[in-house]
Amino acid sequence: MIVHEGKPRVVKAPPTSDGTVELLRGGGFMVGAGLLAGTLLLTVLGGVTHTGATTNGGWLALIIALMCLPFGGLLLALGVAKWLRNRRLQR
Repeated sequence: MIVHEGKPRVVKAPPTSDGTVELLRGGGFMVGAGLLAGTLLLTVLGGVTHTGATTNGGWLALIIALMCLPFGGLLLALGVAKWLRNRRLQR
């Protein structure tokens, strides 16, 4: 509490981070990595047949894409939901 001219005044502390920025950044990077791996799989690393990838690098890219896209999408969705909630609460 700060006393100014005999009147007490409460100064609000700056809001602490609730993790929204980290969720958005992490989800964006994960989705980006999954999209990059999928694009490389289809263009550079031999593509995909009905039995799977055709090269060892293609299999690795497929595994990375299948791990990063769902998890990154969930992180990104949670970050967007928290961002929208924070925006609504500020109004």
